[in-house]
Amino acid sequence: MKSWINRATNWYQSVFNRLPAASPVATSRRVNTQVQPMLSNDNYDSYLPFSGLFRTQTGNLALMPTTEDESAYLPSEQLDTGSLPVVNLTPPKLDDNYLGQQIDCYRPMRDGSPNMSIEFIGDQVIAHNYGHGGSGWTIGPGCADYVIKQMQAEKKINFKHDSKISVIGAGVIGLMTAYYLLKEGYYNIEIIAADFEHLASHNAGGLLAPVSMNNDPKGQELVEKMCVNSYRFYQQIVDKRNDDFNKLPKTGVKVVPVYFQNKQEAALESLVDAKLMKPSRDVIVDFGNGAQYKMVEFLDGIFIDTYEVMYSLHLILEEKNIKFTKKQLQSFGEVDSTFIFNCAGMGAQELNNDKNMRSVQGHLCMLKQQTPLDYMILIYLGEDENNLGQKRKKSVYYMPKSSGVIGGTFIEDADSQTPNEEEFDQLISNARLFFGRS
Repeated sequence: MKSWINRATNWYQSVFNRLPAASPVATSRRVNTQVQPMLSNDNYDSYLPFSGLFRTQTGNLALMPTTEDESAYLPSEQLDTGSLPVVNLTPPKLDDNYLGQQIDCYRPMRDGSPNMSIEFIGDQVIAHNYGHGGSGWTIGPGCADYVIKQMQAEKKINFKHDSKISVIGAGVIGLMTAYYLLKEGYYNIEIIAADFEHLASHNAGGLLAPVSMNNDPKGQELVEKMCVNSYRFYQQIVDKRNDDFNKLPKTGVKVVPVYFQNKQEAALESLVDAKLMKPSRDVIVDFGNGAQYKMVEFLDGIFIDTYEVMYSLHLILEEKNIKFTKKQLQSFGEVDSTFIFNCAGMGAQELNNDKNMRSVQGHLCMLKQQTPLDYMILIYLGEDENNLGQKRKKSVYYMPKSSGVIGGTFIEDADSQTPNEEEFDQLISNARLFFGRS
């Protein structure tokens, strides 16, 4: 095992040593002393939580361990491929001419759990529904249903089907909330937002899995329930059991296999327990070019084409005469409604004076000139701090959105004032290494 760690450490260090001296990525990585102890040969326990990629002496790629099951991440020439099924996957094309738009976006994460509570402010009743981090698409339908039922359960209010209702925010949470209100028979609905296009919800990768959240145990239990209810919603669309989406030429939702390093990082066991997903299986993922890994496979992962579903929700809501108002709100008092659903995302930080809200920056790169591949994959490459002292969790993911998309990063407390543009070069480099395209 020591020789493996030695080879991994030497290779990982050599990758960054080969970066150009002027590169801001090279500079930030070299001065970041937090990475080095994770790669130390002398302290294996401190090394275990870090994961990354390294090339073995035979030229193959392997993953660093992220669990105490060291065999899960042995170099590929040591993998007992005869005991596990081999899944042959085509890697995405990652040469420069296949790389498209680079996008950074900001996920609205709330420490503890998303805020899904009812608050009375003067004559107004506010149903909060924000702070879902990178899991807005994963738990959005379930959360919309949950907060509406909370509002309906309030006995001291007169929440009728013809009540004037304002939904603040037009991301996935706002649109899903408006859609679920329609399903419950409410129709006098207005959606108020500063913008309706180019939102973080449009840019999301589209994997149904709870990511980029910071939940306490109670909050996590609720999130898992919301994930179960959301999966049911998307499964109805896939099965053609949703009349609203059945009318549309494209639903934007499909079932595809998804691959993770392990079941813990997939965080999908609540769906398996609910008999919605089949149990995962250990497999060897082989990209046919020396990149070969032991991973876990879920055959019934949900992929959401976020562009298409956002567009579909707009069409459905507009057909039902839902009003869309473009306005930047500074307070709830500006809203001429008794009943308000606050789905403002990061806007809730000021609108609701919520000090638990944090921006989590993400970087991704759209692919072009290729057919999207029929699978999803997500691996984590460890945590550290960037040169601005921001906590950074790196990953490699691929989603079959448009012509494909790769990512990504999870950088806490980063905003548009700190775009961290050097991350794009690093995520492309990591993706090329992982998929054997370097």
